[in-house]
Amino acid sequence: MSVQSSTVLQPPRAAVSPLRALLNRMWKARMLYVLLLPAILFFLIFRYYPYWGLSLAFKDFKPAASLFDMPWVGFAHFERLFSLPAFSEVVVNTLVISLLKLIIGMPVPIIFALLLNEIRFTLFKRGVQTVTLFPHFLSWVVYGGIMVLFLAPGGLVADLVQGFGINGNTLLVDTRYFRGILVVTDIMKGFGFSAILYLAAMTSIDTELYDAARVDGANRLHQIRYITLPGIAGVIVIVLILNLGHILDAGFEQVFVMYNPAVYSVADIIDTYTYRIGLVEGKFSVATALGLFKGIIGFILIVSSNQFIKRSGQATLW
Repeated sequence: MSVQSSTVLQPPRAAVSPLRALLNRMWKARMLYVLLLPAILFFLIFRYYPYWGLSLAFKDFKPAASLFDMPWVGFAHFERLFSLPAFSEVVVNTLVISLLKLIIGMPVPIIFALLLNEIRFTLFKRGVQTVTLFPHFLSWVVYGGIMVLFLAPGGLVADLVQGFGINGNTLLVDTRYFRGILVVTDIMKGFGFSAILYLAAMTSIDTELYDAARVDGANRLHQIRYITLPGIAGVIVIVLILNLGHILDAGFEQVFVMYNPAVYSVADIIDTYTYRIGLVEGKFSVATALGLFKGIIGFILIVSSNQFIKRSGQATLW
């Protein structure tokens, strides 16, 4: 006796819209979105909402009026800004200080990470890393105040440089040394933290490469040159791109804490100048125009540097 199987036709499933599919996935991962909510609110409130205030650069500020009722003046504030005698000075100071920090300061954490990676005594390695990492977690108000005490007349550094023929009593008011002081103190505060990124990149390098190099007779310098440095080259490039994008950020907190009117000619940067003409002098529209100018230049620099490095065949941000 043969049994003939019958085919049961299943009704076609209704097509799910992309929006409904997205909502279903979000509902399944709802707890992850709850954890993400504080970060989203932070960026919305402190990063995106302030963009509405950028329109003040094209309006005439009126204290009693709302932002929407202020009259438009076009590029009048930018023309006024570019004609200010101090504008070219603060731009030059910002570029010089930032480039000095980039050229001198960027290799320091790389060299420190390479040296730290060669230490085999774990306890000593962790101790050195902890000591050099600690200043990063101090605010510039605290750290800069400590540096000012060391550099002020009667301070430790001021007394030490007397033996080299330098007047230690004028370190903080001498235009010849102040930029160097900014660069050195910035490196001292941040190189330990920056080295963590390069140390993490070194852990991803295949250890068999070092074994093969030792078999071939390579010493430690050869291993660093031909294995370690190429292994962290991608991280170095990305850090360089990010630093170029912030070339107009010369460190407001540091400069504001450590500078004084005697060194304005070499230390007054865009951020400190914006603070003075905006909050001190009350020229909010001009200060907004200066901030917008700085942001546009930074955006152009980070995009152009990313494209330049991409054409050279290196890994980039996008």
